[in-house]
Amino acid sequence: MHELTVLEQQIVTALQVDPRASWRKIASVLREPERTVARRGSELLESGIVGVLGIRLRPTPVLVEMRCAPGTARVAVQAMAQRADTSFVYMVTGTADCLAEILTDRDRLHSALADELPGIAGLQHVNTYPILRYFKTLRAWQPGPLTVEQRAALQPVPLRDPAVFGEYPEMTKVDEQIATVLCEDGRASFEAIARRVGVSEATARRRTEWLLETNTVHLRALVEPAALGLPVEALLWIKTSPAQLETLGQRLAALPETRYVAAITGDYQILADVTVANNQALYDFTSSGAWTADVAQISTSLLLHARKRGGRLTPGK
Repeated sequence: MHELTVLEQQIVTALQVDPRASWRKIASVLREPERTVARRGSELLESGIVGVLGIRLRPTPVLVEMRCAPGTARVAVQAMAQRADTSFVYMVTGTADCLAEILTDRDRLHSALADELPGIAGLQHVNTYPILRYFKTLRAWQPGPLTVEQRAALQPVPLRDPAVFGEYPEMTKVDEQIATVLCEDGRASFEAIARRVGVSEATARRRTEWLLETNTVHLRALVEPAALGLPVEALLWIKTSPAQLETLGQRLAALPETRYVAAITGDYQILADVTVANNQALYDFTSSGAWTADVAQISTSLLLHARKRGGRLTPGK
């Protein structure tokens, strides 16, 4: 994948900090001509290199690890990616072939796991790991070259990820329609949302802001890590003591290398998604980082292919 220029990386990071920031605001923060920023930013979005989309959170997230018959892994990955309730779907190394995250409601979980997944062609074995809490989600992954001051100028009060995706306020029909628009295009203007839903622009603005402020919809700027010079991605399955779980999760979440950190059930207590520049950097991260002092065991899987990220099918795949 072509690595982005410094300016392009700055634009991408600005969108990660504030997905709905105007080109004028981003240009002002970067001290670049607005026309240049608007042109390059629009090209990144139109090409699919970057996508700004919303994702609906659900109260019962679960990780699904799948082992497939030889030659069927791609079929299983594609089947999982086509599901509306999966947020990410990865093909990985190790004892399993595929790892996916399903976001669903409690009354749908049993049907999804017991009735729907077994019907996937080639599937031989499934492990499920309910997520107990999040320390970091993709929304908080912002590795690009912006200063602390620039980030604060874009988002004076950063939105905080909820540790647990609990029950959400009741949504009206209009809220549901606006959420659908945001999940398709997180940068849709209030005018476009109003026209699509059939409400006034003031109503579209008010209800959109409510959806975002209550974390009912998460907006995320999605980009492949390789485009930011981080082509090596690994999933770390981590064992630690119960007394160290919270501290370790918080320490991992604070590191720029981590894209995602969650506490899970099962043999391992934490799953972390890490992106680095090369294998040596991954070795250094897993063997000599200060955070490893609280680790009893690590099992590492390399990500071979991301078919879906943040609810979006990977462009051109």
